Amino acid sequence: MIYLALLVLMAALLIGVPVPVSFMASSARLIFFGGPDGAGYNPSQLLPYGYQQMSSVSLMAIALFIIAGGLMERGKIGEKLIDLVDVFCGSVKGGLGVVGTVSCAVFGSITGAACATLSCIGAIMFPRFEKAGYPRGHTAALMANAALLGLLIPPNATLIIFAWISGQSVLACFLSTVSAGLLVTFLISAANVWLLRDNPTVFVAARRTPKEKMRLLRERGLSAVPALLLPVIVLGSIYGGIMTPTEASAAAVVYAIPVGMFVYRGLTLRGLWDCLVESGVTTGVIMVMLYSVSMLSRLYILEDLPGKVLHLFFAISTNKWVIMGMINIFLVIMGMLMDDISVVTLTTPILMPIIVELGFSPIHYAAVVGVNTGLGCITPPAAPVLYLSGRLSNTPINEMMRPTLWFILLCWLPALIFVAYFPRLVLFLPHVILGTPW
Repeated sequence: MIYLALLVLMAALLIGVPVPVSFMASSARLIFFGGPDGAGYNPSQLLPYGYQQMSSVSLMAIALFIIAGGLMERGKIGEKLIDLVDVFCGSVKGGLGVVGTVSCAVFGSITGAACATLSCIGAIMFPRFEKAGYPRGHTAALMANAALLGLLIPPNATLIIFAWISGQSVLACFLSTVSAGLLVTFLISAANVWLLRDNPTVFVAARRTPKEKMRLLRERGLSAVPALLLPVIVLGSIYGGIMTPTEASAAAVVYAIPVGMFVYRGLTLRGLWDCLVESGVTTGVIMVMLYSVSMLSRLYILEDLPGKVLHLFFAISTNKWVIMGMINIFLVIMGMLMDDISVVTLTTPILMPIIVELGFSPIHYAAVVGVNTGLGCITPPAAPVLYLSGRLSNTPINEMMRPTLWFILLCWLPALIFVAYFPRLVLFLPHVILGTPW
């Protein structure tokens, strides 16, 4: 019956049924016809379990980070970050792309949301790219890839959900993706410069003298101080043990409101209200999905789905590193079909017991999930971030595909190999800061 339930789930997702309803449909199949004798399960045991799983303080961080991202987008905080980064990279061929990439990394490290990062930084950068003669397809692909850095450089909602489902430390999961996030930031910046090296249409700004750089650094640095304090508050308080991720997300919201309203004057009362309403709708959808997946994951365990999947992997190979490769291929395929949060909520209950059985660290697997979900967001046919970038930049998808494939080949695949097959490098920060095992 478990295979029929999975078939119901995949068919519902493929025909466009909303994700929470798809999860509920698969759960209903198991509730009424699951179990060893096909008699089903008692719903009165599953509904309280879902409620108990949802009563977690860490889930509040998701809603608060969504609000913080909306406030930063409306409050012109991203614009100040871009102007500051431009001082260092603006005079190099392809340097404007590096400015956009680094700005996305900084902005994403506060919001943890790829779409909010792309909407804010992209809206500022796309006119600048066009004025500098950058190819439309390249810039749309570049911003789509760079916006996903928020899924690797913590905090981010995807890893909060992963930690909630798998029962791991949120901070340890955050720390596991830092090295991968920095690596992808460097690789995207380098790939951007390499791809534009012979492009004659790209305008390169005149090199600034050291005196001019210092003057701009003073002016723009002073203006960007309030914006730069946001990542200091969020990341510094989390890594310093001063606040939990939930408390840090609340502090980010409280700080972003006066900065956006009174310092940068981009946030109005109407904008604040719209931000709260949109964030509430987004959070509500996520919470309904998490409630449905908490019951579905419980049914997966009762049906021993992880054991069946592990048996299938062992039928192909007993080498744990080969199985790790198969798990990555599976995650990439799932990422091609659905969004990042859906991938995490669906696959974690199935694959986490397998990861533990094979002897891998759950924190190591958190980094694998982080890179895979990022890759899935730019890999068709789903590719929600890629399509959003095309819409924001008015770029046809066919113009974006070639540079996107280059970024996948040069940036995401090396990062995936890095996190999957060099676990000590991934686990270094969690081990040093939190004392987690290697």
